[in-house]
Amino acid sequence: MVNIKVIEYDHIYYKEWLMTPQEKETEMMKSQITKELRLLFKANMKIFDWDIPENDDRQSAELIIDVIQKALDELKSEVKEGKYDEY
Repeated sequence: MVNIKVIEYDHIYYKEWLMTPQEKETEMMKSQITKELRLLFKANMKIFDWDIPENDDRQSAELIIDVIQKALDELKSEVKEGKYDEY
């Protein structure tokens, strides 16, 4: 959640975006997290190609995405349950 702070300077009001430390860290890590997720996906695509003769790449991609999405949903549920409150 981004908070906005209004600052008056020389009778002009400016909005200053205030971010929590977690939001700042996420912004810095966003590209790295995305890169790592793509690497996970691509590594599994290669494994499907190696292990399955005449692999249907689109079907494999969809199945891999489904597994990743289920894992993300599970993690999201664990976070809501408070499992990582004291990590």
